[in-house]
Amino acid sequence: MPDQLPPSPISPTIDLDAEGKQHGFLRLPYSRDDSAWGSVMIPICVVRNGKGPTALFTGGNHGDEYEGPVALFDLARTLEAKEVSGTVIIVPAFNYPAFRVATRTSPIDKGNLNRSFPGKPDGTVTQKIADFFQRNLLPRADLVIDIHSGGKTLDFVPFCAAHVLPDKAQEKKAFDGVAAFAAPYSMRMIEIDTVGMYDTAAEEMGKVFITTELGGGGTARASTVAVAKRGVRNALKHAGILSGAPDKAPTQWLDMPSGDCFHFSEADGLIETMVDLGAPVQAGQVLARIHPTSRTDLPAQEIKAKMSGILAARHFPGLVQMGDCAAVIAVLVD
Repeated sequence: MPDQLPPSPISPTIDLDAEGKQHGFLRLPYSRDDSAWGSVMIPICVVRNGKGPTALFTGGNHGDEYEGPVALFDLARTLEAKEVSGTVIIVPAFNYPAFRVATRTSPIDKGNLNRSFPGKPDGTVTQKIADFFQRNLLPRADLVIDIHSGGKTLDFVPFCAAHVLPDKAQEKKAFDGVAAFAAPYSMRMIEIDTVGMYDTAAEEMGKVFITTELGGGGTARASTVAVAKRGVRNALKHAGILSGAPDKAPTQWLDMPSGDCFHFSEADGLIETMVDLGAPVQAGQVLARIHPTSRTDLPAQEIKAKMSGILAARHFPGLVQMGDCAAVIAVLVD
């Protein structure tokens, strides 16, 4: 980052470099109507024991996604320094203002944290959070794991993912980490919009970046939380921060080879899902129908598969708007 940038207004209440286990906050001053000298207090836990790799875990990048916060609050409570060789930084609710009100974006500035990097130290609250991670936490990390799910508007088959990258050595390390995470599905992922992403910020620094989509619908299931809890400890074992081998579980590799994976609604209405998550799909098959709701005599619009594969994601819940992602197809990899 340019040297002329002012320092971050965020101050940790703990020493990020101290040995042992610490619980505290990233404190961001925020003056508002109900608290003139108030602050946004983002919970953080740092567990350090000697030399070794550093893993940075985040959940709640979007505030209506819950597998990450559940798994990471649990990890912060249960992980002990004596188990660790290196450092583990845990931020269970990355976009804490959004997490507190169960929204995808911040209620303060409507900022989407995962589209706000590299951030600004003198910008909005969301940009200030991004800037602190960009300049103060990401540089410390060797391994970055950001746990997502579909939130209130999408539902996914539970997968761990990494991106296809120009640096094939970096890419291999990421996909090795995905395999170690051992989610039911493992994805070679493409994004429809990479500008401002946390993923991109980490990858451009050369970090091993792993992400997930572990369900959705604005809630968490017992099965998907179990995947997240096992996965974060598997990742630490794979990195050599925890001892032992990762716990094995079967995984099916998936690929998203092109933009044809994504299917968008071209109308407002009531969505009728025609294929269940994980089910096979053939090119030309009807994935969903959009029923107009203004009259009873208007025909439904059909969304047809542009490729064959499995249904990896679907819109959630029942009402859809023009431009919403209605379905995502992924291809099985042998």
